[in-house]
Amino acid sequence: MFWVDGFNFATIFISVIFIIVFGTFAFVIINSLIQWSKNNAAPVLTVPAKIVTKSTNTRGGSGNSGAHTSYYVTFEQQSGDRIELKLNGREYGQLADGDFGLLTFQGTRFQTFERHKKESSD
Repeated sequence: MFWVDGFNFATIFISVIFIIVFGTFAFVIINSLIQWSKNNAAPVLTVPAKIVTKSTNTRGGSGNSGAHTSYYVTFEQQSGDRIELKLNGREYGQLADGDFGLLTFQGTRFQTFERHKKESSD
């Protein structure tokens, strides 16, 4: 084994890997808590919006691992501003590109979309 000033190289290597893994884990948790807090502090808004596009992101699924799919919908508000929100699969499946209605959201958190039959000219 390699020795560096009385320390085994393998011990140092394992310690560094542990710190990197733990640091990454802590970073993800802290960022999630910050986003959760921002969403809770944001006002609940209900605005007229149109569904511009829907998309999915699938991870895993090779070999014996399971697949996980995330569902996203991009809404365009009457002002022209766009917002992409994450939805669950059931909500995602009930929406179609071009649908117009009232979008209710809080920060980056989707709440509901109440579809209307025709796009308003307001």
